[in-house]
Amino acid sequence: MKVTLDDVVFETRNKEYGAYYLRKNYRRYLTRATVMGTGLFCLLFGAALAFNKIQDANREKVTYVIVNPFDLPQDDPEPVVPEELPPPPLEESPPEMAEEKFLPPEPKKDEEVLVEEPPPPAEKLEKAIISNKTVEGAEAKDVFIPPAPTKEVAVVKMEPVAEDEIFMGVEQEAEFPGGLNELMKFLKKNVSYPAAAQRANISGKVILQFVVEKDGTVGQIKVLKSVGFGCDEEAVRVVKAMPRWSPGRQNGRAVRVYYTLPVSYTLQE
Repeated sequence: MKVTLDDVVFETRNKEYGAYYLRKNYRRYLTRATVMGTGLFCLLFGAALAFNKIQDANREKVTYVIVNPFDLPQDDPEPVVPEELPPPPLEESPPEMAEEKFLPPEPKKDEEVLVEEPPPPAEKLEKAIISNKTVEGAEAKDVFIPPAPTKEVAVVKMEPVAEDEIFMGVEQEAEFPGGLNELMKFLKKNVSYPAAAQRANISGKVILQFVVEKDGTVGQIKVLKSVGFGCDEEAVRVVKAMPRWSPGRQNGRAVRVYYTLPVSYTLQE
C-alpha cells in the first residue's frame, strides 16, 4: 500500500476529521471539475458556432458592385426650347362719349324771373311783435317766435359755512410759507435730537395733528403717534414756533382746517 503525505500528516490524528477527507479526495474532485467545465465550454461554443452557420445559410447573399459614375454613358440633354407665349389681347378702345357744348343762356321775361325779397331792415325788426303764438292777421315776416326752452336750469343754493367748523379736507389746502420744501427745511433746521433719545438709541416718527386757523396761526396740537424720550415735546415745540400759514379755503372763504405732520428722528451711523 502506497503511503501518501496525507497519511503521514494525519497518522496520529482523527482521520474522520473533514480536512483529511478533503485533502485525500482533492485531486479527484479537481479532475472531475476540470472535465465538466471543459465539456460545458465546448458545448456552448459548439452551439454558438452552429447557430451562426445556420444564420449564414438562411441569409441571402448580396453582391455589391462599385460603379464609377464617370464610366457610365452620358446622354446629352436635349435643349429646352421656351414656349412661345401668345401675344396679349388688344385692349378695346373706350367708347366715344358725346361732348356737351355750352349753350348760350335763353332770355326770359321779367314776369317769369323769381326775385328774392331782401331781409327787413333793423328798424323794422325792432318794431316787430314778439309772441310765442301765431297772431291772426299779422304777417309771418313781422312776428318773431322764440324757441321753446329745451332744458330747465337748476339753481344750486350754497349752504353757509359755520364759523367754528374745522374741516378735514377743503378745496384749497392750508400751506406753509414757500410750500412743502420750505416746511421740510424748517423742520430740519429747528428740530433737535433729544439727548435722552440718543443715549437710548431711540429713532422713529412722531405724527402730529394741529389746526390751521383762518388767520394762518397754528393751534390745538395733538400727538397721534408717540416716540417718547423727549421727541414728542421737541416736535410740539417746533410746530408752535412756526410762522403763519396760508389758511385753507372753502367756497372762496378762509376756514379752519386740520393738518397732519410727521416728524422723523433718525440716528446718524
